[in-house]
Amino acid sequence: MAEAADLIIGIDAGTSVMKAVAFTLAGRQIASASVRNTYTTGDDGSVTQSLDQTWLDCTRALRGLADKVDRLADRTAAIAITAQGDGTWLVGAGNRPAGDAWLWLDARAAPTVERLAATDADRARFEATGTGLNTCQQGTQLAHMDRYFPELLAGAETAMHCKDWLYLNLTGIRATDPSEVSFTFGNFRTRCYDSDVLAALGLTHRRALLPEVIEGTETTHPLTAEAAAASGLRAGTPVCLGYVDMCMTALGAGVRSEGRNAACSAIGSTGVHLLAKSVSDVVLNAERTGYVIALPIPGVVTQVQTNMGATINLDWLLQLGADLLGEFGVTVGLNDMIGRVDAWFAASKPGKILYHPYISEAGERGPFVNARARANFTGLASRHRYPDLVRAVVEGLGMATRDCYSAMGALPSELRVSGGAARSASIRGTLGAALGAPVRVNTREEAGAAGASMMAAVAIGAYRTMDDCIADWVTPELGDAEKPKPEETERMTRLFAAYADVRRGITPAWDILAAR
Repeated sequence: MAEAADLIIGIDAGTSVMKAVAFTLAGRQIASASVRNTYTTGDDGSVTQSLDQTWLDCTRALRGLADKVDRLADRTAAIAITAQGDGTWLVGAGNRPAGDAWLWLDARAAPTVERLAATDADRARFEATGTGLNTCQQGTQLAHMDRYFPELLAGAETAMHCKDWLYLNLTGIRATDPSEVSFTFGNFRTRCYDSDVLAALGLTHRRALLPEVIEGTETTHPLTAEAAAASGLRAGTPVCLGYVDMCMTALGAGVRSEGRNAACSAIGSTGVHLLAKSVSDVVLNAERTGYVIALPIPGVVTQVQTNMGATINLDWLLQLGADLLGEFGVTVGLNDMIGRVDAWFAASKPGKILYHPYISEAGERGPFVNARARANFTGLASRHRYPDLVRAVVEGLGMATRDCYSAMGALPSELRVSGGAARSASIRGTLGAALGAPVRVNTREEAGAAGASMMAAVAIGAYRTMDDCIADWVTPELGDAEKPKPEETERMTRLFAAYADVRRGITPAWDILAAR
């Protein structure tokens, strides 16, 4: 008697790592395997990746998972795929690559972004997509190729994203999903391509490059015999095309639960802040920044703001201390310094130091865009010591988080957090105080792969709706709510007014400092 298929494999093809993760149909993670990703950088700002190597790495990750899970092929009920977003993966005749992919990190489209953002048509494009122009996006990259590298498009038949390329290799189907479509070439209200957006990008004549849009919770395609031979899985296994990794991670981390929309922040090297809301509740800002990305739930989207530098600010300050100790022959690693953060925070007194966390050499991208933005302390006095600086930087991360959520409308009533920084009590407490909202930590290890796998679970009928699936896969992974102290919320609210004033006032100085 054939063994019942009781597992879903989630593939998450990130910028750094390709992961394959096995989940039970009820959402319990049982094993994972990974392969390091590789890409090439150039002095011209290019960041490219081999399509063939990416598919090979995917099959290696899947075979690595099979080494850890007995009878994986027989037990797999479905495969789901998500991956890094944006970027341009061109496919030509015979479903072969038409060159290396331009990743989201590629900076070559910067002059095209400036040109397009200055046009009258960009306001209509922003109103449709809800997304600010940047060099990451396929729309601006294609527009740049069209003008400056037309030879790259000469042999291309379809412009895909990373997950779309992997889906093509798994199923033989050229397709993309509603999330990438709505924030790049379409309208987040309809989840379809939009002719006005294509016109604003100057790409009307390239419409034939854009693939069919499929909804992964409703449509799957079978694993081909060729892909089965390459991956070690069973031909015919249903394959689900998930949404972009940002919203899959948010879904797995708790941006929605118990039928209600919530907020989710991933505090890592960068800060990613997502707020689930009904389409009618989306608030677009005057600066034309951020993203609006569809969720695989009818009528619900995530509004997104990302600040360029989060924990890298803390890493900088801690490394500064470690370097100074090194001058006196004391060797201290960064991990040792990180372990002291909560103690230093507790040892400091709530003061009046502001820190603007723009330590990245690339400046800031959310909720405003300024490549010349730089970090600064304001309010230092002679009595302040190193623990006070640690507190100021931690609180600066809270201020930046509030700045991002403020640009999306009302502050959230509860925040779910993920990322390594969520382990820090001082960071959790600061985020709660900055937003005036309880904080809950999500304990899910692989939220992106889980989000995509949840879509597959609905697609194969294991759950009737995404909310039904969330009840089993997400809600049990959420920790207890940590409520901020009212006096801390009052203090952070007061400081935020000064934080915003200083940020606006110091902007001209950034131009002076950047002048050669």
